[in-house]
Amino acid sequence: MDVTPESSGATGRAGAAPHAASITLEGIGKRYPDGTEAVRGLSLDVGAGELVVLIGPSGCGKSTVLRMINRLIEPTAGRILLGDEDVTRADPVRLRRRIGYVIQNVGLFPHQTVRANVATVPRLLGWSRDRTRKRVDELLELVGLDPGQFGQRYPHELSGGQRQRVGVARALAADPVVLLMDEPFSAVDPIVRTRLQEEFLRLQAEVRKTIVLVTHDLDEAVRLGDRIAVLSEGGHLEQYAPPAALLGSPATPFVREFVGADRGIRRLVVTPVRAETLEPVPADGAPDAPTVALGGSAYDALAVMLTSAADRVVVTDGGRPVGVLGRQRLLDLGRAD
Repeated sequence: MDVTPESSGATGRAGAAPHAASITLEGIGKRYPDGTEAVRGLSLDVGAGELVVLIGPSGCGKSTVLRMINRLIEPTAGRILLGDEDVTRADPVRLRRRIGYVIQNVGLFPHQTVRANVATVPRLLGWSRDRTRKRVDELLELVGLDPGQFGQRYPHELSGGQRQRVGVARALAADPVVLLMDEPFSAVDPIVRTRLQEEFLRLQAEVRKTIVLVTHDLDEAVRLGDRIAVLSEGGHLEQYAPPAALLGSPATPFVREFVGADRGIRRLVVTPVRAETLEPVPADGAPDAPTVALGGSAYDALAVMLTSAADRVVVTDGGRPVGVLGRQRLLDLGRAD
């Protein structure tokens, strides 16, 4: 099946970014000496500054794709472009210094301090001590760790969430054009994972990197991705679309089964409450109806309705009522095709 990538839509962050490069995969494949094809003929484009999530069942080749981009695994077919450069012809060591890489268990050097861990790539690139120190301080603050408090600690003195933040800071240290993330938040408990995801979205809004992230968690993919690529066995691209489009219109039976019967609820999470979906405010102002903010998620509106036992909410913009969202209209927003 030929799958055509869909537009990233209004909720995406695709577009030019200060120091980011697009990624283009052209028919890439990986065949091992025993004949096993981990990935065959995968083509995919990632815009500069876009966050794309690779998801699919175990063994579908998503981590292999990630490692082929920075050539930890050498592709046996196809081309990989960063911008206009074919990186399959580049020096792999130099290439990896331009690409940040974050893995599940972080991989910090246990006998080095946090500061020394974050400074790894700048040191390899020959940065001056003063420039490196300033960059390390800047990045630790960016990921929410006070340099004075955490800079001289060792990895074993940190919580799992703190170690993951250090891993992100290290990956960003040399201002890479691309950031690759392989199950970056799966090793921490659900509460910490949610907080890390929130912090990561804030961070991405500031740094606007081109990011390819691998996960098994559909909720994480829906929450973080500008677009989601669903892969099946052999790295076959089943669908490539923004979260709302993926959940609302699964392109294949495989995708429909993968996203599950509750995809309507997940769709509400990524569907904002917009003015054009609202009914007029009634003459009495609906004084008994709870309120939600314009631009919030439809899922939040549903939660307010359920906790208030209400059949509608008043939507406000800066405290001013701008319309009413009824339960039936809300259910229509979450209805999958």
